[in-house]
Amino acid sequence: MIPARVPRVLRMGPARLTAGLDHCRRLDLPAHRTLHGVVEPRELGELISYANEVDMRGRGGAAFPFARKLRAVADAAGSGGDCVVLVNGAEGEPASSKDAMLLTRNPHLVLDGAVLAAEALGAREVVVATAGGEVAEASVAAAVAERRAANVSGGAESRVPIRVVGIRERFISGEGGALVRAVNGEEGIPPGRKKRAAVSGVDGLPTLLSNTETYAQFALLAEYGPEKYAEVGTSKEPGTILLTVSGGAAQGAVIETPTGTLLADVLALCEAEPGDGVLVGGYHGAWLSAETAGAAVVSREGMKLAGATLGAGIVVPLGASTCPLGEAARVASYLAGESAGQCGPCRLGLPDVARAMCALAEGTGSVDAVRRAVRVVERRGACFHPDGTAKFVLSALDAFESEIALHLEHGSCGRPVRGVLPMPEREAEPEYRLEVDWSRCQGHGLCAHLLPEFVELDDYGFPSFRTIPGWMAKEARRAVDMCPALALRLAQTTGDGPKPVGSPLRLVKDLRRAGEGLTRVGGLPRISRAGGTA
Repeated sequence: MIPARVPRVLRMGPARLTAGLDHCRRLDLPAHRTLHGVVEPRELGELISYANEVDMRGRGGAAFPFARKLRAVADAAGSGGDCVVLVNGAEGEPASSKDAMLLTRNPHLVLDGAVLAAEALGAREVVVATAGGEVAEASVAAAVAERRAANVSGGAESRVPIRVVGIRERFISGEGGALVRAVNGEEGIPPGRKKRAAVSGVDGLPTLLSNTETYAQFALLAEYGPEKYAEVGTSKEPGTILLTVSGGAAQGAVIETPTGTLLADVLALCEAEPGDGVLVGGYHGAWLSAETAGAAVVSREGMKLAGATLGAGIVVPLGASTCPLGEAARVASYLAGESAGQCGPCRLGLPDVARAMCALAEGTGSVDAVRRAVRVVERRGACFHPDGTAKFVLSALDAFESEIALHLEHGSCGRPVRGVLPMPEREAEPEYRLEVDWSRCQGHGLCAHLLPEFVELDDYGFPSFRTIPGWMAKEARRAVDMCPALALRLAQTTGDGPKPVGSPLRLVKDLRRAGEGLTRVGGLPRISRAGGTA
């Protein structure tokens, strides 16, 4: 059974990437070969010429010319040099399902494109990186096994070794540097210093790194040839494209459509009303008003003219039943929690942006406060995550101007936050609360300074607390550790009541307070006034 993460497939125009999926849940190797035949090896120069002729671009978001990637890897590898072909199937974007759909239902088309590139480059292996433990990983592994079996029986399906790597799925897991690190057995976060995979990627070798759909398109280009491939789509951007439509759509789906199609027709096919806006390009994308979305064209050029980027083909109509500002604040909080945490703009700046957005949604903040928080993170991160988050937030401020005015005047626009924007299917994130020992609290007010959105001081300077979301737990622990009177503790809110959350620094402070001048009792060390143990 196809999981909810892989929605149904629809199409507008000819079936290419989705051919055969009307009749099969998953195309095994015989079914795939019936539709597409066996892709014969091609010379690298011929493949580069093909890709240049149709201006093939990557379908993972950056839209980098595929021919230039091929040439860069070939040049870096040199004569007889080793290289690797890496398929980026790590779809960390919650609003995208197109790659999972391809890997689950049509894996051999992706493998055809990857093997074709690997043979032309003389690559050592093909690596397919996908979310570990998901159906897509099992489907690709089964496809590799089918090819090996065909090779044993005298076929030629496995000319290049193929390795499947399951990685931890996070929002940043699909970033190129993070993916290479994960495949190499390191933590899957973007490297602090930008590295080109074409020069040094998997195992330090030149690596052709591109998105799942890109390799599937490459296989079709080799099968059809440039002229037939360009029979659909626009003259500047020929071919079809995969879109993931979700959110307020009554019929969420992965849709294959020729470039040049009106976005309004795509929304109509999914029975989706734009409502207060349509998010294009995902959570690093931009919001379009209903009027702008109605006239927008599905292509890189068309979306640029509309004020957005096509990105990885993500389309999320908001509908009219949910609070748009609350939805945007919810995503900002999610993005703050998904950062690598390796630089200041991510570790400190994104939580500030999320807090400012949440305050705005509650009618207690201001647009200026959000813009100030965004300016701190823009163009300063170790990867693109802070800039992408900034783009999403600023776009929301522009798109939901009238709703923001209602929130600032009345505290709400009158609509609930229904959770229309997709989020990962995970256990509910824990919430925390600060608790105070009133016999110790001296009203210093430092906790309110450190957590102004969650701690308020009364007329006498003593604190009262609000529930703290999970992504702010680290900052809450800092407030606990820095309390001069040692009056605070952090408790996790659960169904069975609050559960204390330990803090090593707090433990040391409490031991120091209770143990000064004492000898060992019950195995506890004596704490000297200087802070050491005796």
